Amino acid sequence: MTTDTIEVLRQAYLRAQLAGNRREALRLIVDEGLMRGLSIPTLHLDIIQSAQVEIGRLWQENHISVAQEHLATAISQLALSHLYRHLPRDPANGRTVMLSCVEGELHELGARIASDFLEMAGFDVRFLGANVPAEHLAREVRESKPDLLALSVTMSYHVPALRKAVTAVREVEPLLPMAVGGLAFTWAPGVEAELGVPFFGKDARELVAAACRMFEV
Repeated sequence: MTTDTIEVLRQAYLRAQLAGNRREALRLIVDEGLMRGLSIPTLHLDIIQSAQVEIGRLWQENHISVAQEHLATAISQLALSHLYRHLPRDPANGRTVMLSCVEGELHELGARIASDFLEMAGFDVRFLGANVPAEHLAREVRESKPDLLALSVTMSYHVPALRKAVTAVREVEPLLPMAVGGLAFTWAPGVEAELGVPFFGKDARELVAAACRMFEV
Protein backbone atom coordinates (compact mmCIF):
# COMPACT_ATOMS: atom_id res chain seq x y z
CA MET A 1 0.00 0.00 0.00
CA THR A 2 1.08 3.57 -0.64
CA THR A 3 1.44 6.18 2.07
CA ASP A 4 -1.74 7.86 0.84
CA THR A 5 -3.65 4.59 1.02
CA ILE A 6 -2.46 3.98 4.57
CA GLU A 7 -3.55 7.48 5.56
CA VAL A 8 -7.01 6.91 4.06
CA LEU A 9 -7.31 3.70 6.06
CA ARG A 10 -6.13 5.43 9.23
CA GLN A 11 -8.71 8.18 8.83
CA ALA A 12 -11.48 5.65 8.19
CA TYR A 13 -10.45 3.68 11.28
CA LEU A 14 -10.40 6.89 13.34
CA ARG A 15 -13.91 7.76 12.17
CA ALA A 16 -15.11 4.30 13.18
CA GLN A 17 -13.53 4.78 16.61
CA LEU A 18 -15.19 8.15 17.11
CA ALA A 19 -18.52 6.66 16.05
CA GLY A 20 -18.06 3.80 18.50
CA ASN A 21 -18.48 1.32 15.64
CA ARG A 22 -16.49 -1.75 16.68
CA ARG A 23 -17.64 -3.87 13.76
CA GLU A 24 -16.60 -1.31 11.14
CA ALA A 25 -13.26 -0.65 12.84
CA LEU A 26 -12.44 -4.35 12.88
CA ARG A 27 -13.59 -4.76 9.28
CA LEU A 28 -11.22 -2.00 8.23
CA ILE A 29 -8.27 -3.55 10.06
CA VAL A 30 -8.92 -7.04 8.70
CA ASP A 31 -10.54 -6.65 5.29
CA GLU A 32 -8.95 -3.38 4.17
CA GLY A 33 -5.64 -3.92 5.94
CA LEU A 34 -4.60 -7.46 6.74
CA MET A 35 -6.35 -9.13 3.81
CA ARG A 36 -4.91 -6.58 1.38
CA GLY A 37 -1.34 -7.32 2.40
CA LEU A 38 -0.70 -4.64 4.99
CA SER A 39 1.85 -5.95 7.49
CA ILE A 40 1.08 -6.45 11.16
CA PRO A 41 3.71 -3.86 12.23
CA THR A 42 2.18 -1.29 9.87
CA LEU A 43 -1.30 -1.98 11.19
CA HIS A 44 -0.05 -1.68 14.76
CA LEU A 45 1.91 1.54 14.36
CA ASP A 46 0.59 3.44 11.34
CA ILE A 47 -3.10 2.67 11.78
CA ILE A 48 -4.01 1.71 15.35
CA GLN A 49 -1.37 3.56 17.36
CA SER A 50 -1.40 6.61 15.10
CA ALA A 51 -5.20 6.87 15.35
CA GLN A 52 -4.96 6.42 19.12
CA VAL A 53 -2.51 9.33 19.38
CA GLU A 54 -5.09 11.47 17.60
CA ILE A 55 -7.77 10.24 20.02
CA GLY A 56 -5.53 11.33 22.89
CA ARG A 57 -5.06 14.76 21.33
CA LEU A 58 -8.80 15.22 20.87
CA TRP A 59 -9.38 14.28 24.51
CA GLN A 60 -6.66 16.60 25.82
CA GLU A 61 -8.15 19.49 23.84
CA ASN A 62 -11.67 18.68 25.11
CA HIS A 63 -13.03 17.83 21.68
CA ILE A 64 -14.19 14.44 22.94
CA SER A 65 -15.24 13.23 26.38
CA VAL A 66 -13.54 10.75 28.65
CA ALA A 67 -16.27 8.26 27.76
CA GLN A 68 -15.57 8.69 24.04
CA GLU A 69 -11.85 8.25 24.64
CA HIS A 70 -12.50 5.06 26.57
CA LEU A 71 -14.80 3.78 23.83
CA ALA A 72 -12.20 4.46 21.15
CA THR A 73 -9.46 2.81 23.21
CA ALA A 74 -11.60 -0.27 23.78
CA ILE A 75 -11.97 -0.58 20.01
CA SER A 76 -8.20 -0.49 19.57
CA GLN A 77 -7.79 -3.11 22.29
CA LEU A 78 -10.24 -5.31 20.39
CA ALA A 79 -8.33 -4.79 17.13
CA LEU A 80 -5.01 -5.71 18.78
CA SER A 81 -6.57 -8.81 20.32
CA HIS A 82 -7.77 -9.93 16.91
CA LEU A 83 -4.39 -9.29 15.30
CA TYR A 84 -2.51 -11.17 18.03
CA ARG A 85 -3.22 -14.58 16.54
CA HIS A 86 -1.82 -13.40 13.21
CA LEU A 87 1.53 -12.23 14.60
CA PRO A 88 4.51 -13.53 12.60
CA ARG A 89 7.04 -14.87 15.10
CA ASP A 90 10.78 -15.34 14.82
CA PRO A 91 12.25 -18.43 16.48
CA ALA A 92 12.48 -18.14 20.26
CA ASN A 93 15.75 -16.48 21.30
CA GLY A 94 15.71 -17.67 24.92
CA ARG A 95 15.32 -14.22 26.46
CA THR A 96 12.41 -12.98 28.59
CA VAL A 97 11.20 -9.38 28.68
CA MET A 98 8.75 -8.18 31.32
CA LEU A 99 6.78 -5.12 30.31
CA SER A 100 4.57 -3.11 32.66
CA CYS A 101 2.86 0.23 33.12
CA VAL A 102 3.76 1.96 36.37
CA GLU A 103 1.35 2.38 39.25
CA GLY A 104 -1.57 4.65 38.35
CA GLU A 105 -0.84 4.50 34.62
CA LEU A 106 -3.98 3.27 32.88
CA HIS A 107 -2.85 3.88 29.29
CA GLU A 108 -1.51 0.48 28.27
CA LEU A 109 -2.01 0.46 24.49
CA GLY A 110 1.53 1.51 23.60
CA ALA A 111 3.00 -1.03 26.02
CA ARG A 112 0.78 -3.73 24.59
CA ILE A 113 1.96 -2.95 21.06
CA ALA A 114 5.56 -3.08 22.28
CA SER A 115 4.85 -6.48 23.82
CA ASP A 116 3.55 -7.78 20.50
CA PHE A 117 6.64 -6.46 18.69
CA LEU A 118 8.94 -8.15 21.19
CA GLU A 119 7.08 -11.41 20.76
CA MET A 120 7.36 -11.15 16.98
CA ALA A 121 11.13 -10.79 17.45
CA GLY A 122 11.37 -14.08 19.36
CA PHE A 123 11.30 -12.84 22.96
CA ASP A 124 9.25 -14.53 25.66
CA VAL A 125 7.08 -11.67 26.89
CA ARG A 126 5.43 -11.21 30.28
CA PHE A 127 3.04 -8.28 29.83
CA LEU A 128 1.67 -7.11 33.18
CA GLY A 129 -0.61 -4.43 31.76
CA ALA A 130 -1.79 -1.20 33.37
CA ASN A 131 -1.41 0.19 36.90
CA VAL A 132 1.02 -2.22 38.55
CA PRO A 133 2.00 -1.16 42.11
CA ALA A 134 5.75 -0.96 42.64
CA GLU A 135 5.86 -3.57 45.38
CA HIS A 136 3.93 -6.09 43.27
CA LEU A 137 6.15 -5.36 40.28
CA ALA A 138 9.24 -5.98 42.39
CA ARG A 139 7.79 -9.24 43.68
CA GLU A 140 7.03 -10.45 40.15
CA VAL A 141 10.53 -9.51 39.02
CA ARG A 142 12.06 -11.42 41.94
CA GLU A 143 9.97 -14.52 41.22
CA SER A 144 10.11 -14.51 37.40
CA LYS A 145 13.66 -13.19 36.92
CA PRO A 146 13.28 -11.66 33.45
CA ASP A 147 16.29 -10.69 31.37
CA LEU A 148 14.92 -7.17 30.80
CA LEU A 149 12.25 -5.01 32.43
CA ALA A 150 10.57 -2.31 30.32
CA LEU A 151 8.40 0.29 32.06
CA SER A 152 5.80 2.44 30.29
CA VAL A 153 4.66 5.92 31.36
CA THR A 154 2.19 7.89 29.26
CA MET A 155 1.12 10.72 31.57
CA SER A 156 3.85 12.93 33.04
CA TYR A 157 2.21 13.03 36.48
CA HIS A 158 3.07 9.32 36.81
CA VAL A 159 6.83 10.01 36.68
CA PRO A 160 7.05 9.78 40.51
CA ALA A 161 5.54 6.30 40.22
CA LEU A 162 8.29 5.45 37.73
CA ARG A 163 10.94 6.52 40.24
CA LYS A 164 9.26 4.38 42.89
CA ALA A 165 9.11 1.37 40.56
CA VAL A 166 12.77 1.62 39.55
CA THR A 167 13.83 1.92 43.18
CA ALA A 168 11.70 -1.06 44.25
CA VAL A 169 13.03 -3.28 41.48
CA ARG A 170 16.65 -2.34 42.14
CA GLU A 171 16.21 -3.37 45.76
CA VAL A 172 15.39 -6.96 44.72
CA GLU A 173 17.35 -7.25 41.45
CA PRO A 174 20.05 -4.55 41.38
CA LEU A 175 21.68 -5.84 38.19
CA LEU A 176 18.50 -6.29 36.13
CA PRO A 177 18.63 -4.27 32.88
CA MET A 178 15.72 -1.83 32.61
CA ALA A 179 14.34 0.38 29.87
CA VAL A 180 11.64 3.04 29.90
CA GLY A 181 9.33 4.49 27.28
CA GLY A 182 6.13 6.42 26.70
CA LEU A 183 4.79 9.86 25.91
CA ALA A 184 5.55 11.16 29.42
CA PHE A 185 9.20 11.57 28.42
CA THR A 186 8.17 14.15 25.85
CA TRP A 187 7.01 16.39 28.69
CA ALA A 188 9.56 15.31 31.28
CA PRO A 189 12.85 14.95 29.40
CA GLY A 190 15.89 13.85 31.32
CA VAL A 191 14.11 11.61 33.80
CA GLU A 192 15.66 8.52 32.26
CA ALA A 193 19.16 9.96 32.70
CA GLU A 194 18.38 10.87 36.30
CA LEU A 195 17.32 7.27 36.97
CA GLY A 196 20.18 5.78 34.98
CA VAL A 197 17.74 3.90 32.75
CA PRO A 198 17.89 4.05 28.95
CA PHE A 199 14.92 5.49 27.05
CA PHE A 200 13.62 3.40 24.15
CA GLY A 201 10.23 4.96 23.69
CA LYS A 202 10.06 6.44 20.22
CA ASP A 203 8.18 3.38 19.06
CA ALA A 204 8.03 -0.38 19.51
CA ARG A 205 10.58 -0.94 16.75
CA GLU A 206 13.20 1.01 18.70
CA LEU A 207 12.61 -1.04 21.83
CA VAL A 208 12.94 -4.31 19.91
CA ALA A 209 16.10 -3.16 18.14
CA ALA A 210 17.63 -2.10 21.47
CA ALA A 211 16.72 -5.41 23.12
CA CYS A 212 18.19 -7.36 20.22
CA ARG A 213 21.44 -5.37 20.45
CA MET A 214 21.58 -5.83 24.21
CA PHE A 215 21.33 -9.62 24.00
CA GLU A 216 23.01 -10.01 20.58
CA VAL A 217 20.09 -11.92 19.11
